[in-house]
Amino acid sequence: MTTTYPFSAIVGMDGLRLALLLNAVSPAVGGVLVRGEKGTAKSTAVRAIAALLPEVDVVAGCRFSCDPAAPDPSCPDGPHEPGTGEARPARMVELPVGASEDRLVGALDIERALSDGVKAFEPGLLADAHRGVLYVDEVNLLHDHLIDLLLDAAAMGASYVEREGVSVRHAARFLLVGTMNPEEGELRPQLLDRFGLTVEVAASRDTGERVEVVRRRLAYDEDPEGFAARWAADEEALRERIAAARALLPRVGLGDRALRQIAAVCAGFEVDGMRADIVTARTATALAAWAGRTDVRTEDVRGAALLSLPHRRRRAPFDAPGLDEDKLDEILRRFEEDDPEPDPDPGPEGPGDGPDGSDGPDDTGGGPQEGTGDGAREQTPPTAPEPSVPDQRGGEHEAAEREDGSARADRDGGVADPGEGDGGTGGAGGERAAVGAAEPFRTRRLDVPGLGEGAAGRRSRARSAHGRTTGARRPRGTLSALHLTATVRAAAPHQRTRGRSGPGLLVRRDDLREAVREGREGNLVLFVVDASGSMAARKRMSAIKGAVLSLLLDAYQRRDKVGLITFRGADAELALPPTSSVDAAAVRLERLPTGGRTPLAAGLLKAREVLRVERLRDPARRPLLVVVTDGRATEARRSGGPAPVERAGRAARMLAGDGVASVVVDCESGPVRLGLAGALAGELRGTRVTLDELRADSVTALVRDVRNVSNPRRAA
Repeated sequence: MTTTYPFSAIVGMDGLRLALLLNAVSPAVGGVLVRGEKGTAKSTAVRAIAALLPEVDVVAGCRFSCDPAAPDPSCPDGPHEPGTGEARPARMVELPVGASEDRLVGALDIERALSDGVKAFEPGLLADAHRGVLYVDEVNLLHDHLIDLLLDAAAMGASYVEREGVSVRHAARFLLVGTMNPEEGELRPQLLDRFGLTVEVAASRDTGERVEVVRRRLAYDEDPEGFAARWAADEEALRERIAAARALLPRVGLGDRALRQIAAVCAGFEVDGMRADIVTARTATALAAWAGRTDVRTEDVRGAALLSLPHRRRRAPFDAPGLDEDKLDEILRRFEEDDPEPDPDPGPEGPGDGPDGSDGPDDTGGGPQEGTGDGAREQTPPTAPEPSVPDQRGGEHEAAEREDGSARADRDGGVADPGEGDGGTGGAGGERAAVGAAEPFRTRRLDVPGLGEGAAGRRSRARSAHGRTTGARRPRGTLSALHLTATVRAAAPHQRTRGRSGPGLLVRRDDLREAVREGREGNLVLFVVDASGSMAARKRMSAIKGAVLSLLLDAYQRRDKVGLITFRGADAELALPPTSSVDAAAVRLERLPTGGRTPLAAGLLKAREVLRVERLRDPARRPLLVVVTDGRATEARRSGGPAPVERAGRAARMLAGDGVASVVVDCESGPVRLGLAGALAGELRGTRVTLDELRADSVTALVRDVRNVSNPRRAA
């Protein structure tokens, strides 16, 4: 059996350790979401806390961990008579990212259920985690349908397995702990709200602390049993303190004044719903019990808010969770002024008994330094710097001059003058500082044509385990979705030859049919954004960035992967390789500078290369190419080579030949329009959409499906 790394040996990570300890004291807090970069001991800390949880009493032989004092009346292994049971350690169950639905909720033997009427049920991970810890590493990468099942179980405290009219229910109350790397994408708001607390972790920048981390890890890897033995006394002290805090918790009083403080803080941060108030109240009482007190004080409310509100406050799309501590202190200060009733006298508390005390298993920084907010205070992410704004002098006038120059270049074969599009500083120079994006809006859905088989999502039609039933077939592997009508039709002709005499239907495995369903898949949405001088007018670029930001938000909601290619000056750049982190794409877009010539062909060829590599990595995920441009192509022309517009057309036809579905977002503006974006859409065999048509509330009809049409005039 593998020896777990001791919880008390973890260096630093005060906010994370405190959040886990508070959940150990009061499971009603609702779990912890741990956000942080890779290699920050997130999983180590979660696995270590499970060893500190008190033992649980269970009914002997019950696979669902029923409490002998109050057994579940609907337990599949029941009914159980109340009485004495047996004690066992609390379990920590890990849910793999690639787990199946049957592995999570359990599997029902459909053949025996139909033929014998027997509920032969094999419990899943939710049953194993009952009255313990359910740990989901990389929870943000979990499939949507598994997240839905987790949401239902966490909300109801029970798991339901339904298979064509045959159902099984069992209790599933667990401490939900998830870890995630925000670079891989964010969580759905519904699941985010289910976690009671959230903490942000990052590797320490203190040299001494980093040295101590490495020293302890090497010692553990060399001799796990010996290392754990050296920390056994500290582990036992923590275990006893958790048990004492649990025993004290029912006696902790949450007075009206503390409740009003909690309500003022939650209202001040404009959190949605009432779950934030409830979780903050439970966390504050757990903090008081952990400190050995029976009254909740202002410092408890502050510490609880730092852990329970960062992921619940209202924020703009793509903003990371966080809490403004200055605002929190101001709300509490105003409350003190309006309600000056003093907190109870601290009494003769010793220096190590309060939440800010240092008396613990390890005063050198290695053991848990239990605080009410000092560790959690570090979780607030730094505010992103505001993008610099270009000089406004002559903005629209310069933009008009650039566009006139671009138009002249296009009419002359696509070769730019030396100062075209960059303020007269040369083709590769003239970079303009980034301009902020306009307010995002709700976009219409853009689909990939045909029927895919990619990862579950919400964009394009696909064969899926979830969705509407479109047919039936023989099972491929384990049967998970029975098509009852087709199964009965297959078994009915053979009842006489099988000697059926009773009312039951004689069903054999060859008769079983599984449902074929059609749902939605997530796609790879690859953005190719023109950042050249012809797009550099302030208002115009702001509107374009707002449109791309809106499409990114749509991709996030539809569970797509995204990538970002920009082209300007002399070449194209892969600004963001395909990833599930739409937030990262939004940051890169916000900081995108503009200026220089328009190497459209380079941008399209770069997209073709990226898609070729991604097709090898993830062949089931279909791509959708979104080209954001006015269609102009201007670059330094090689002697005897084709014109830039012709080169761009060749690259577009190569992408069309690869079967890539595409949309061209036409950004051309002004009284004189050349229609180059429409021509590009024709070469791509894609769809041209203007910025106005991209809006879901636009009166202009938008062709929703991206069609690989052979007639370019239709796409134009």
